[in-house]
Amino acid sequence: MTGLPLIFMFILAIVCMIFLISKFKIHPFISIMLVSLVLGLVAGIPIVDQTAADGTKVSGIATIIGQGFSGTFTSIGIVIILGALIGSILEQTGAALKLADMTIHLVGKNHPVLAMELMGWVVSIPVFCDSGFVILNPIRKALVKRTGASSVAMSIALASGLYISHVFIPPTPGPIAAASTLGIGDNLLILMGLGALCSIFPIISGYIWANRVGKTEKAGDEADASEVSKTYEELVAEYGELPNGFLSRAPIIIPIILMALSSIASMAKWSGAGADFLKFLGTPIIALAVGTAFAVAQLRTAGKMKDFYKITDDTLKTVGPILFVTAAGGVLGKVISSSDMVNYISAHATVLSAMGIFFPFLLSAILKTAQGSSTVALTTTAGIVQPLLPVLGFTTPVQIALVTLAIGAGAMTVSHANDSYFWVVTNFGEMTPEQGYRTETVNTLIMGIASILEIFLLSLFLH
Repeated sequence: MTGLPLIFMFILAIVCMIFLISKFKIHPFISIMLVSLVLGLVAGIPIVDQTAADGTKVSGIATIIGQGFSGTFTSIGIVIILGALIGSILEQTGAALKLADMTIHLVGKNHPVLAMELMGWVVSIPVFCDSGFVILNPIRKALVKRTGASSVAMSIALASGLYISHVFIPPTPGPIAAASTLGIGDNLLILMGLGALCSIFPIISGYIWANRVGKTEKAGDEADASEVSKTYEELVAEYGELPNGFLSRAPIIIPIILMALSSIASMAKWSGAGADFLKFLGTPIIALAVGTAFAVAQLRTAGKMKDFYKITDDTLKTVGPILFVTAAGGVLGKVISSSDMVNYISAHATVLSAMGIFFPFLLSAILKTAQGSSTVALTTTAGIVQPLLPVLGFTTPVQIALVTLAIGAGAMTVSHANDSYFWVVTNFGEMTPEQGYRTETVNTLIMGIASILEIFLLSLFLH
C-alpha cells in the first residue's frame, strides 16, 4: 500500500492505538506493538527478509520491529537508566531539595514554572531533550514539593524549554545537519542568534499552556497539602543535613558541561587526542556515567552507601516500564519510516512549494507526525527543500537560516506515541498516555504554530 491510502491507514492506526489504551485499558506497550505490526503488514512490508531484483536487502517486519526496539535502547536506554539513578540518589541525599531551594532563591518562589522552562531551554542547547528531561526531573519533582506548583505544569514547562532549543539552536545535531544540507554550515552563529530570537513566541506559548493544563490535569506526583505546609527547616530535618551547593549540582552540571564541551569540539572541528577525549567524555552515556559517579560520592559523603543497592534496584524497577514503552514508540516510528509513506510525501512536496516559508514548516511537521523523530524530520526536510531554495526565493544566509528554523518548528509539531520524547515526558511526569495527548501533544502543536508565526514575521523584515 502507498499514497493517500497509506496515510489514511496511519491516521486510523493512531486512533486505534489511543482507543486500545484508553477504552480497553490495554497496556501502552502491547497497544503500540500490536498497531505497529498490523500497520507494517498493511503497508506492504514483507513478512520475512528478502532480496530485491537489484540485489539490495529488504528487511521483513520482524527484523524492522527488532531494529526499532533495539535502536531506541541504543540511543537513550542507558541514558534513561543512569539519569534516573542520579535522580534517585539526589532525592535520597536531599540534594534535589537543595537544588530546588537554590532555584527558588534565584527566580523567586512565585515563578517555579517559568524557572523550569528557562532551565530546560538553556540545558537543551548542548544536551538532547530526552537526556535533559531525565537529568532535570529531580529538580522538577523537588520544586513541586517545595512550592506546591502543579506537577503537570512543571513537566510541560520543562518539556517545552528543552524541546525549543533542541530543534532551534546548534550544537544540537538536528539543526546543524539541516544547516549544513541547506548550505549555511559555516554560518552557525547566525542560526544560533536567530534560533534564540525565534524561541520567544514558543517559550511564551509553552508557559501559558503549562499553567493552563496545570489547573485541570493532575499527575501521580502532585504535592499534597501536608508536603507543602512543611517548613523548609522541617524538610531539611528529614534528611539530617543537606549537601553543599557544589555536591548537589555536580551530578547534573558535570554531565551538561561534558556534553557541551563535546559539542563545541565537534562544531569547531577540533582534532587530535584531546578532542577525541572530549568527544568521548561528552557522549551522553559516558557523561551520565561520570554524573553517576559524583552522585555515588555524594551518597558516601552522606553516609548512606549501605542503601546504594536498594536505591539501584528500586530505580531499575521504576525505569523498566518507561524503557519498554519508549522502545515500543521507536518500533512504530521505524515501521512508518520503512514504509513508502516518507517517499510519497517527498515525491509530492513540490505541490506545497507555493507556500513560501510555511512550506518547509508544513513538510517537516508532516514528517515529524508520521515517523516521530525530530532529527529525522529536520534532516529529511532539509534534503527535500535544498534544491527548491531558489524557487522559494531564499538565497541569503539569513533567509536560509529562517528556512532552517521553519523546518525546526515543524520538527516539534507534533509529539505523540511514535516519539520517544513523548513517553519520557509522560512517564517521568507520572501522567497517563491520555494525559500526555491532552498536555504534551497539544503543547507541541501550539508551540509549533507560535514558532512559525514568529519566523514568518521575521521573514518579512530580515533579508
